[in-house]
Amino acid sequence: MEPSALIVARSVKKSYGKLDVLKGIDLAVQSSEIVCITGESGAGKSTLLHILGTLDTPDAGDVFIKNERINGMDRRRLSQFRNQNLGFVFQFHQLLPEFSALENACIPAWIAGMSKKQAADKAMPLFELLGIADRMHHNPSELSGGEQQRVSVVRALINNPAVVFADEPSGNLDSKNARALHDYFLKLREELGQTFVIVTHNPELAGMADRHLHMKDGLFLQNNESV
Repeated sequence: MEPSALIVARSVKKSYGKLDVLKGIDLAVQSSEIVCITGESGAGKSTLLHILGTLDTPDAGDVFIKNERINGMDRRRLSQFRNQNLGFVFQFHQLLPEFSALENACIPAWIAGMSKKQAADKAMPLFELLGIADRMHHNPSELSGGEQQRVSVVRALINNPAVVFADEPSGNLDSKNARALHDYFLKLREELGQTFVIVTHNPELAGMADRHLHMKDGLFLQNNESV
């Protein structure tokens, strides 16, 4: 395990009742790296992502992000750390229908204490970067599925997170919009140095990553093991 890594997980275990979902995961993710995690349903991918993203806690083991042990933080500190350092993109965009695209993207910045103007000033270049600057003042119902998901990416990036965790980010998109979203992830890494940890069933996205890790029965398969 590399001490300089942005994310370090050591011997992470998680069970639900008698079901052992994670059986001792070790993982290191470097800054500006794109890591994709694949595997059958029930392999433990989303559970691991939620633990790395502080949305769930391990039963055993440790998780460090930016050299801070996140599973040792109290709830208030953890919430603050999450808002300041982590971004999230899920399969469904989860945009609030009564807010514009810009307002939806700014919500994490408002939570962090930014004014509406400060948040908008941070959001606008991201809308430009993701090719939806002309859609900022539209409500979600006026956007295509691909545009809605790109708004959710802006929302994930608004606070300059150290890492973005994405759970099946293109799973609800057609092949054209999925490919476009994958290209934007690469562009964000190149232009912003953004780190991504992505759970996906999409082989094209997995093939574009710096590393593709496959999970089976709560563990990562080694290169010589059968998928």
